[in-house]
Amino acid sequence: MKTTLATLFALATLGAGAAVPTVADPALKDVFGDKFRVGVAINDDQAKEIDAAGAEVVRHHFNSIVAENVMKCEKIHPEKDVYFWDDADAFVEFGERNGMVIIGHCLIWHSQLAPWFPYDDNGNYVSADELKKRMRDHIHTVVGRYKGRIKGWDVVNEAIIENGSYRKSPFYDILGEEFIPLAFQYAHEADPDAELYYNDYGMNVAGRRDAVVRLVNDLKKRGLRIDAIGMQAHMGMDYPDFNEFEQSMDAFAATGCKVMITEWDMSALPTLTRSANVADAAGFGKVINPYPHGLPAEVAAEWNSRMDAFFSMFLRHSDDILRVTAWGVSDGDSWKNGWPTPRREYPLLFDRSYRMKPFLKKLAEYHAVK
Repeated sequence: MKTTLATLFALATLGAGAAVPTVADPALKDVFGDKFRVGVAINDDQAKEIDAAGAEVVRHHFNSIVAENVMKCEKIHPEKDVYFWDDADAFVEFGERNGMVIIGHCLIWHSQLAPWFPYDDNGNYVSADELKKRMRDHIHTVVGRYKGRIKGWDVVNEAIIENGSYRKSPFYDILGEEFIPLAFQYAHEADPDAELYYNDYGMNVAGRRDAVVRLVNDLKKRGLRIDAIGMQAHMGMDYPDFNEFEQSMDAFAATGCKVMITEWDMSALPTLTRSANVADAAGFGKVINPYPHGLPAEVAAEWNSRMDAFFSMFLRHSDDILRVTAWGVSDGDSWKNGWPTPRREYPLLFDRSYRMKPFLKKLAEYHAVK
């Protein structure tokens, strides 16, 4: 079977210079949109249509977009009394022009945090009261600007580590566990109609899974709004375990929240780290870049088979899933090309010529005629 698949993929790549126009493929939003929102993270060039081909892929295939970087604190609130709206506004306006469900990412995160945010003028942590004030001002200002325009927000991102304890961050150091309920409270105050989410990576890991379930149940007991749990689906050829991932989906759905598959990509390269914490990037003594000129046919076949298995699982669980979102439009856009070390990656639903990957094309064509 593997040899047959490899041969098929080899034949499929022979005409690499003659990409089939994207509009010739069934639109993913039309095929799967009755199952869950079909989402993608877009960058600034796509929102501003500088990358016209990428923007057209987004328009044709997706009914939901999320901001990849332009709403992160360091970008949107770079100095204490300074907000930078241009890129975030362009992102929201792109979604509105194209009738998309717009998702904001993210309000409170230890990484890509504006350097000034948790510190006083002397470089020491601010007081608990001051951090609460800064959090409230930031959340009210950002969410308030897009009130009624953004459907939902990743309120807190990556606050739990694998063993189920809280990540050491300025927010946790100063406020302890209360920073999460406060963030959800402030977001709901700013836009009572917005959906609110918790988002994290490695959500198949039992320790993190159990801690997130406790966190969500606690937020609900407090009467705080939380609509969905985002399972960042940063994957590799050897992780996550398929059954563990499915167990986590079931556990999160049992809280009464919807499940979201967020930040979906799958590295086709040797695994260097299973972390998705951008602060964990390490200096590797040797750059491991085994496929600089394209994936070997057998590797492509294995990658497509594994992606097919996960997407098929998402379809089976569609009653519990609110949204499935790829973390980038095409392979050339992916953050994985530079993390944890520079190398040529192949992790997304569309290749560098904006062709749909074979597993997805096959699924879309099958479901389009059902």
